[in-house]
Amino acid sequence: MNAPVAYPTTARAWITVAILMMAYVLSFIDRQILNLLVGPIRRDLEISDTQMSLLMGFSFALFYTLCGIPLGRMADRTSRRGLIAAGVLVWSAMTAACGLAKQYWHFLFARVGVGAGEAALSPAAYSLIADSFPPHQRATAISVYSMGIYVGSGLAFLLGGLVIHFASAQGDMVLPVVGTIRPWQLIFLLLGAVGVMFCLVLLLLKEPQRQGAGVGHEVSFGEVMAYIKLNRKTVLLHNLSFACLAFSAYGAASWVPAFFIRTHALDPSDVGFIYGLLIGIFGSSGIIVGGRLSDWLTARGYRDAPMRVGLIAALIALPTFMGYAVDSLPVAIAAVGMGCFALAMPFGVAPAAIQEIMPNPMRGQASAMYLFVITLIGLGVGPTAVALLTDFVFQDDQALRYSLLIISLLATSLAVLLLLASLRPYRESVERVARWGVAAT
Repeated sequence: MNAPVAYPTTARAWITVAILMMAYVLSFIDRQILNLLVGPIRRDLEISDTQMSLLMGFSFALFYTLCGIPLGRMADRTSRRGLIAAGVLVWSAMTAACGLAKQYWHFLFARVGVGAGEAALSPAAYSLIADSFPPHQRATAISVYSMGIYVGSGLAFLLGGLVIHFASAQGDMVLPVVGTIRPWQLIFLLLGAVGVMFCLVLLLLKEPQRQGAGVGHEVSFGEVMAYIKLNRKTVLLHNLSFACLAFSAYGAASWVPAFFIRTHALDPSDVGFIYGLLIGIFGSSGIIVGGRLSDWLTARGYRDAPMRVGLIAALIALPTFMGYAVDSLPVAIAAVGMGCFALAMPFGVAPAAIQEIMPNPMRGQASAMYLFVITLIGLGVGPTAVALLTDFVFQDDQALRYSLLIISLLATSLAVLLLLASLRPYRESVERVARWGVAAT
């Protein structure tokens, strides 16, 4: 077994988190900008809500999940910085390709590429952060990284709102080589260029020395699967419970802008500003509070702290969904903001929980499997489930508010039951990983 090594300095560790968070911000801007541009994209490509939901979710999630596990294995065995840089290049190029799409299938293919590129980021990032911080600080550190979800989504809506405002004055543009493009296409081209340039920032990343149970112990994929099978109850309940919360969160993020436009007759540029601020402020604060709460509970001896935070978050979120049913705009805005806060709380502690129950040589792969489940269920199905209710059950665009209410209540209620069942198995897995470390010496 390798001798214990010191963690990086506090400054170096937080520089790592800051750079990784900037990459996550960029990925979520690229991922979420579609959600405010539903109207112009539907108009230009002549597609339905259900087809639009496939662009928002399933097309992205499909290759994000398929590529995630092999890329997670690479994160356990190769340079994590190099893997992240390659992913940024791929997803940036494919984001630019979204801006060149003239037909629905072109856009669908480009979104698949964005998902494949982004799959490289989080498994490697979680592994880098886990090797940069001691256990009682990891939930906060991973929550700060995961804050990129909400900063990126907020900026996507704010930026989208500005683009719509600009488009109303400028109209179509003509670019050399590309030709005439719509304003929504321009933003994808610009985002792709920014991503390519961001790769230079990744040169500032330094690989920390790998630490934790099993360092220096080579494991096969079969051994990883065997260990996960040994902890199958914990892993299954963890992944499914947080996937249900992701189902609610992604369903809301995809359709709340359209909800404000259809139900409360807001202008799209105003929605971008309002929802961008709600996500940026309430989402970011929620994920940090969740991480701090988990570390606080861990320091006081709660070995199931991440799962407890998930349970608290789900219980807070449930009453906020009634905001979809009210006719008062201020009440709806307040409810959506509180819902953003609550649903953000678990998404730093959930990946941190994986780091605590898996040996070091398995962390990237286990993280990728977690991302596989929550992305496929949350992003892949969540937005489409809302759209299917609207298109085929209610058959009325104005009934979107009820689709959001039903989907959110059902998914979050199921999450509560799964999280309650997960507490004891999770504590057992925390104890088991310490014994694995001794056995691997």
